[in-house]
Amino acid sequence: MKLSIVLFLTAVLTTTVIRTFAQTDSSKAQQDSITNTHLEQTTQLLRQNDSLVKADAAERNTLLQQIESLKNDNDKRKQELQQQLRNIDQTDSLRKVKQLERIKQLKAITNGIPVAPFQDTLFRIYNRLGAQQPSDRAANIERKLQQLEHDPFFAADSLKPAANENNVDIIYNDIILMTVTDDDALWLERDKSSVAAEYAAIMRKEILLQKDQNSLKNVLIRIGWLALILAIFGLIVYGINRVFKRIRIRLIKRKEEYFKGVKVKGYALLNQQKQLGLFYSALKIIRIVLILFIFYITLPLIFSIFPWTKGIADKLIDWTLSPIKAILAGVLQYLPKLLTILVIYIVTRYLVRLVNYLAAEIACGNLQIKGFYADWAMPTASGIKFLLYAFMFVVIFPYLPGSDSKIFQGVSVFLGILFSLGSSSAISNVVAGFVITYMRPFKIGDRIKIGDITGDVIEKTLLVTRLRTIKNEEITVPNASVLNGHTINFTSSSKDLGLILHTTVTIGYDVPWKQVQELLIRAALATDGILKDRPPFVLQTALNDFSVAYEINAFTDQSHKMAVIYSGLHQQIQDQFNAAGIEIMSPQYHAHRDGSASTIPADYLPKDYAPQPFRVDINKQP
Repeated sequence: MKLSIVLFLTAVLTTTVIRTFAQTDSSKAQQDSITNTHLEQTTQLLRQNDSLVKADAAERNTLLQQIESLKNDNDKRKQELQQQLRNIDQTDSLRKVKQLERIKQLKAITNGIPVAPFQDTLFRIYNRLGAQQPSDRAANIERKLQQLEHDPFFAADSLKPAANENNVDIIYNDIILMTVTDDDALWLERDKSSVAAEYAAIMRKEILLQKDQNSLKNVLIRIGWLALILAIFGLIVYGINRVFKRIRIRLIKRKEEYFKGVKVKGYALLNQQKQLGLFYSALKIIRIVLILFIFYITLPLIFSIFPWTKGIADKLIDWTLSPIKAILAGVLQYLPKLLTILVIYIVTRYLVRLVNYLAAEIACGNLQIKGFYADWAMPTASGIKFLLYAFMFVVIFPYLPGSDSKIFQGVSVFLGILFSLGSSSAISNVVAGFVITYMRPFKIGDRIKIGDITGDVIEKTLLVTRLRTIKNEEITVPNASVLNGHTINFTSSSKDLGLILHTTVTIGYDVPWKQVQELLIRAALATDGILKDRPPFVLQTALNDFSVAYEINAFTDQSHKMAVIYSGLHQQIQDQFNAAGIEIMSPQYHAHRDGSASTIPADYLPKDYAPQPFRVDINKQP
């Protein structure tokens, strides 16, 4: 497992580094192209300006010669020539101002291509030479200077400027290191000979400096510095490990004082051992992060010791600072959108609080709205809050970072499809929950029957309805099932109209129906829970083959005691009929009167009761 994690992290790090270098190379090539374009534009403007200056100077000299050749008696022609001369000066002045302003603008955004064979920039190249771009010229000069630096027989006096037909070359023996053209001098607004002399002096000085730095003595000194830095780094790491080890030992010794566990409202969220283990893990992470931080600070120092690794140090620092700068710039740019999101969230939050307050007031009866029932308050509040949060997310979505990217949009569509496919039944239950809420078929606490399930409603949500049966069984019914089936509410009318409890008994035809009805009504009135102010009534529901079906109907306002009342009613019916000496043939009972005892309990029979024998009369025919 650890090996796979290490391999995964290595792959991610390698991919990131390769992508970084690729992006760096791409951006560098793009920047070089833009720089070359700006340099070319600036060079063309400088050439145009130089040619215009030369043309104006030639025209001015011609006019001056014509003025000097005129005689004193031709003042009119002389004045015309002087006016032309003034016009040329004025036009030239305006043109120079515009041209120099444009050149200044281009120079401000064009830094040129640096020549840095040994990390430090010696000078910059601004112009092309034939087919060579400024970047190509700079790379060629760097390569040749690096070759000279590795030459053990380098003679500084051999590196000097040498004039040719139109330009000035900087040569070393027979090698042309660089050619200074008129365009190069024009860029710097100097003479090309002085520019070549300055560049040659810079090259000599830098090569000699590099040779001195790379001498055996300096290399040994740098190795000494490297050893010292590594030793200091080792001591710091050793000190960090010692400090954290002492902290760990101190915590172990005094754990009873520092760690007493974490309890939230009596619940032990963390015991002493878990709390101590978490603290150990935190110390370990802090120690590793601190060592890595010291190591990262040490690396640039190590790489900066040797000239050939100095560039790596600069890159490490740049890789560290660039993301930090980018993150800070991104945060600053995102602040207006973040403030907008906070305002939207705060407004939504207070609207939700207002909805909760109004719902609570309506639910407890303090606020009454005509036609709006108190039990609608909380479900309606839930729906309104859901819509508010959904609207808030829709409004906030465009302000989220990366919301306009194709990846973000693709993930959003994918999650939407998953939600749509996986929540169809949940949505149907939610819709059914709203319908049930506003239909009001039952309330919390009602005794109801859904299908073959009978129980008291203990919870109503947008998804399910929970019932508790008389056996203390909690049954969860999806709201869609409640809406698709039929629901019987035993409680809704029991207080006003009274719930009618009914049961059926069958009595033989030999018993008068009036006596049966009287006994059933007497049994109902003697039962606890049956209303006395609403008289019970009896219905004869069937005339069977061997018996008559009588249904006793009695009123009660205690729907939650239906089972107990039914049990008491059945007991009273048995007692009343047994006391009257009437056998209950329910549903059917077969008895042969052959001397066997009656089915009535002995306590209800007379003391002199004796079973009648079975008799057979035989009539003989004469």
